[in-house]
Amino acid sequence: MADPIFEPLAFRCLTVKNRIFRSNVSGRFDNYDGSGNQARINWETKFAAGGVGAIVSSFVPVTIRGRIVPNYATIDRDERIPFWKAVGRAVHEHDCRFIMQLSHAGRQRDIPGIEYEQAWSCTDRDEPLHGFPCVAMTQPQIGETVAAFAAGARRARAAGLDGVELHAANGYLFTQFLSSAINDRRDDYGGPLPQRARVLLEVVAAIRAEVGTDFHLQVKISAEDYNDALDRHEKPGNTLDDTVQVCKWLDEAGVDAIHVSSGSYFPHPRNPPGSFPVSELVKTYDQLLSSGSRAFRNYLLFRFDPTQRLFERRWEEAQGDRIEGINLPAARAIKEAVGVPVLCTGGFQNAEVIREAIRQGFCDAVTMARPLIANNDLVKQFAAGMGRPARPCTYCNKCLVHAVENPLGCYDVTRFDSYDAMVAEIMSVFEPAPFA
Repeated sequence: MADPIFEPLAFRCLTVKNRIFRSNVSGRFDNYDGSGNQARINWETKFAAGGVGAIVSSFVPVTIRGRIVPNYATIDRDERIPFWKAVGRAVHEHDCRFIMQLSHAGRQRDIPGIEYEQAWSCTDRDEPLHGFPCVAMTQPQIGETVAAFAAGARRARAAGLDGVELHAANGYLFTQFLSSAINDRRDDYGGPLPQRARVLLEVVAAIRAEVGTDFHLQVKISAEDYNDALDRHEKPGNTLDDTVQVCKWLDEAGVDAIHVSSGSYFPHPRNPPGSFPVSELVKTYDQLLSSGSRAFRNYLLFRFDPTQRLFERRWEEAQGDRIEGINLPAARAIKEAVGVPVLCTGGFQNAEVIREAIRQGFCDAVTMARPLIANNDLVKQFAAGMGRPARPCTYCNKCLVHAVENPLGCYDVTRFDSYDAMVAEIMSVFEPAPFA
């Protein structure tokens, strides 16, 4: 019997050689102004060489205002096209497809940078975790942003990339409009679900008008908001039924795939699933102290033992009892409602779990990030007959909390022979160097 992991996946106008995608994961590899550099190319090439069928890029802002932190490569102008062409060429050399994740942070940022102190959002209520200020977008600003996404898709296609993904999950701008817990507008972009979904559907239509119907377009979406996971005074937000309906509209609008995640903010106890290393976070959280109105309060909360333990306990209660395949039930509900392939993210790193997820129709492929950061060649290990890597990802999420200050990589020293070996692996993203 053929191994479902290694069966090609045919979308409407794109075929991927196997069923494992590298999910979006972001590190500060690039230049402050949004231009890219060799470290980004090295980073993406690691996963292509490791055997994944396709890579969904990191969060790629369609405007500078839409970035999470500085030092992310953007797609906000035509001058970016040659860099992304080089990224795609390097990935394609390993028979791997490259899908650019077109993104906008809205109010959910970590370090705003110097260009725009105030974010655009669906609301003028501050971002609740760090306290970043924002303003509710006017209709002309919404139109400007819709056009920026369409231009980003055009540039991705001009760069020879294999498709685009709209990041409509995990609390960023599209989630802010979609979520009943966040969107408090009283115009045509707020209120009932069809109006909350309007911006996302307008972007899909604008992209199709810009690049046609023969360019792959997928949407990443949170199946359930769980907006009250940490703060029970918050509204819960969108349900799975809400999201199933949005996915039906996206299918009718001509998207080629749905990518299922969860949570109306990031990080969230259910995304990425696993523990939250608060004691590690205090080493890097100081990067945010001057950014949001609640960052200093958070820093004190994380730094001292009683409140640190309270936060960790609340996180553990909210994350549930499942890590690997945490989103599979929601993915199946969405798959049963749409006619396009469904991708599912959430802690995958056992070959048999992935095989059964595909065989039983929960999803058509899985996406992963942290297990691939831990084992860049995980897919090749599966192909060689291993069911689980010898040194699996421990879901410690230290990679996540280091990302705002240090190079992205695995920071769980227990997975390495020594601290020096861990650092050497993290720093390998800078080889080859641009001026070697």
